[in-house]
Order: sequence, then C-alpha cells, then structure tokens
Amino acid sequence: MQDKNSRLVSNNFDLLRLLFAGTVCLVHAYQLSEIEELKIIGIYLSSKIAVEAFFIVSGFLIFMSYERSSSVSSYIEKRARRILPAYIVVVILCALGFLFISTLSYGGYFSSDWISYIVANLSFLNFIQHSLPGVFEENKFNAVNGALWTLKIEVMFYLSVPLFVYLFRRFSCLPVIAFFYISSLVYVFTLSLLEERSGNVLYTILSRQLPGQLSYFMAGAYFYYFLHVFEENAKYFVSFSILVLAINTIFPLTVIEPFAIATLVIFFGLFLYLGNFGKFGDISYGVYILHFPIIQTFINEGWFSEKPWVFLISIIAVTTVGAMIMWHFVEKRFLHRGGHYVLATASHVEITPNKASNP
Repeated sequence: MQDKNSRLVSNNFDLLRLLFAGTVCLVHAYQLSEIEELKIIGIYLSSKIAVEAFFIVSGFLIFMSYERSSSVSSYIEKRARRILPAYIVVVILCALGFLFISTLSYGGYFSSDWISYIVANLSFLNFIQHSLPGVFEENKFNAVNGALWTLKIEVMFYLSVPLFVYLFRRFSCLPVIAFFYISSLVYVFTLSLLEERSGNVLYTILSRQLPGQLSYFMAGAYFYYFLHVFEENAKYFVSFSILVLAINTIFPLTVIEPFAIATLVIFFGLFLYLGNFGKFGDISYGVYILHFPIIQTFINEGWFSEKPWVFLISIIAVTTVGAMIMWHFVEKRFLHRGGHYVLATASHVEITPNKASNP
C-alpha cells in the first residue's frame, strides 16, 4: 500500500459525532424514564443507528489516525490520550459520588461490589458489574452507565487496527475489508437464528458485541481507503444507498444496510461543509459517557418527573455543561497540542486521507 496524491477535505465529523451522541442521550431519556410525553423521541430517533454511525466514523478516522502515525506506539498513545482520561474520571466520579444517593450506609456501600464495579468498568468489562450498591434500585434499570458497553468495542477496534492494516498490506485492501465485513454479518445472522430457535435473548446481546459491529467499522475503513472512488462516483453511491435504505424499511437488505448507512454518514461528513463545529471544543465524547448517569440521577431523585419537557431540557443542559467541563479540564489537557481535537478549537481543520493501491 502506498501513499498517493491526496486531497485536503473539510469535514463535518465533529458535528456528526455530537449529533449521534445527542441522539443517544435523547433516546435514553425516554427509554429510562418511560415518560409517555417523550415517546415521540423513540418514534423519530434511533440510538441503534446512532451507535452504528459512531462505529462507521471510527472506521474512517481511526484507520486514518493509524496511517498518519509514525509508529504503532505513537498510534496507541494517541488513542489512549483520547479515550482514557475522561473515561476513568467518569467511572471514578460515579463510584464516589453515588455514595450520597445510595440506600446503604457508608460501610455497606464501600463493599466488594463497589470494588468489583471499579475494577470491571476500568477494564471496559462493565457487563460484569454494571451497578453500584444501593444505587438506582427503584429505577427501571439499575445500571449506572449503560452507555459504556460500546467503549469496550471501540477499544477492541483500536487494538485490532494494526492487524487489519498488516492484512491490507499483505493481501490487498478490498478483499480483506470484504471478508471481515461479510464475516461480521454472518456472525449476527447466526446468533439471530439461534435466538429465534431457542428464545434465549443472550444471543441477541452477544450479536451486538464484537464482531457484530465490525461490518460498520469495515464500511468506514472502505471509505477511507477508497475515498477517491467515492468522490468520483458520489451521486451513484448516495442514490443507491437511499434506495437500499428505503427498500430496507419494507424488505430487509441486511447484507448491504451497513454499507448504505456508511455511504450517507461519510457523504455528510465530507461534503456540504457546515463549518468548524469543534472550535468550542469537542464535547461529543463527554455527552456520550455522561448522559446516562445524569438521566438515572434525575429519575432516581424524581426531578421534574411531572414536567416532561422541563425534565428533558434539564438533562440536555446538565449533560452539555458537564461535557464542556470534561473537555476543558480533562480531555483537552491530555491531548497533543498538534492533534485534531486541539487544533479544531483554534482553527479550521483539514484531514488528509490516504488512498489504497491495488483497489
């Protein structure tokens, strides 16, 4: 694989990530509270598609990050600086702060379950211990931060990128992308079939994990490495994808759906530039990892439970403020000064996509 002349592309990825994180926040506000007046959110917005879109954007940007890194260690350091500081802070803040709303005494709270929560969540294994002692016991779900399940998949994607790139260079890019894309779909189909036959919902839960989300990540990778093909044929890609997604609402087109969604996500990410939405800070990550415990706290305390729209607006406001604080006092301080997220707060940012040989 060799670098070719590449085109500087203005992008809307900061805006898209914020929209996706905001969508997940809004949907969770309805799902966790079950407030009837907020049902409209669940009708018009999908947290599932938002998460899938996140993985598509990651597929595009993370492969770019790796290709632009001077070494594997440099790449890993950049990924760690981006994801770990805020993640660790959120886990620790919840573990300490929710002492004050726990139904248990000081001694009962700081128990083996509390230690298990810390260890499991800092290890990205939140499914092992998703709750804290005596916290949110009266809520519909007692999970402290149910949104964190995607982070372990994201980390696994980060760790797998060097292997994928090695395979790209060893066997050519497109066949490898296609192999893992199709393998991911086969995995999901197999587990869905097992769930249908056995009635065991565990298969559905497993289908959401890696490699179930790999098709979206690989779709994003395709558009990074073959961006020149997309640029030259964008109208055909987009028209075909709109048709696929329209038909998919009537007749499932499971094999092509991830690619169709990726086409539209990358199109809006790279075309129709709407401005530098990162100039005030990239708060999308903070919104994503903070919103769930904030919503759970509002529900637990009964804040604005009789005023649905005040409830929703308050959650949006508190989450946004929290995300801004997280960005300026935690995330930004750990990033390299020349990194995208830092530069975006100061000026227009451009990305330089590599193009694969042997398409």
